[in-house]
Amino acid sequence: MRSGSRLERVLRSGRFAVTAELNPPDSADYHSVFERALVLAEVCDAINATDASGANVHMSSVGVCALLTRAGYEPVMQVSCRDKNRIAIQGDLLGAAAMGVRNVLCLTGDGVQTGDQPEAKPVFDLDSISLLRTARMLRDDGHFLSGRKLDVAPKFFLGAAANPFVPPYDYRPLRMAKKIEAGADFFQTQYCFDLPRLCEFMSAVRDLGLPERAFILVGVGPLRSAKAAEWMRSHIPGVVIPDKIIRHLKSVPESRQREEGKRICIEIIQAVREIEGVNGVHVMAYRQEELVAEIIEDAGLLPRRIIGQRIQPGPCEEVID
Repeated sequence: MRSGSRLERVLRSGRFAVTAELNPPDSADYHSVFERALVLAEVCDAINATDASGANVHMSSVGVCALLTRAGYEPVMQVSCRDKNRIAIQGDLLGAAAMGVRNVLCLTGDGVQTGDQPEAKPVFDLDSISLLRTARMLRDDGHFLSGRKLDVAPKFFLGAAANPFVPPYDYRPLRMAKKIEAGADFFQTQYCFDLPRLCEFMSAVRDLGLPERAFILVGVGPLRSAKAAEWMRSHIPGVVIPDKIIRHLKSVPESRQREEGKRICIEIIQAVREIEGVNGVHVMAYRQEELVAEIIEDAGLLPRRIIGQRIQPGPCEEVID
């Protein structure tokens, strides 16, 4: 145990973990954070607090984590390198640890051109790998990047992102290995809508022995409609949605597309559970916390348990024929 976090305990026990994203409000009101967290906390092992994802301003990850830890919830603080230099990031990590944050997801961050303030000046003093090394140094060596000693070192369970769904495909497992060497204890992937591609990725990951060195949570999420799916793959960096899924949604009446998107997500979760080396899922649904709870329950993830019985469809089969 590196951190004593609930998420780390769940993963190390062999149980199938579930995390989800809490989408921070465009507000200074803490009530909306607690309302969303209450829904997710009943069905998740940890709640991700995003850090200006998509380069759009929302309540800060540090602020959301402060509220979550105050209420006794288990946060995963996302840290992006886009907006802060190494001085500010190291300070935020210590402050988060003092508030009780034990899980940290280290991200390079989307470019400012993807957000609604493209004139902002990006920082990128660190990237995801150097950020992992920095957080590991604080935790394991007890000193800053400058070499100055800490009085008390933080305890972190360190995470990183992985995207098996964008080329170059053969490089993705190698980059994961680099992140493990830098300090990653667990991974959360980008949305999975392509099960065969995920299976190929996991085969390469297993060949490298990476599941013995880090835990892997596969990103999943519902599609509200065919139109929403087309928007996501055009506007959200790294999201890949196969044409056949969009064609399938279009074949369903608009009034039923949301329910069909939910059904597809549940089938993907059930298939992902059967893939060797996968330790959990990370559920993402922008400002649809109630839907996340429904998906987790309907997918049979409550209560948490070690997977036994095989679930159809097979893990490497398409959920859309």
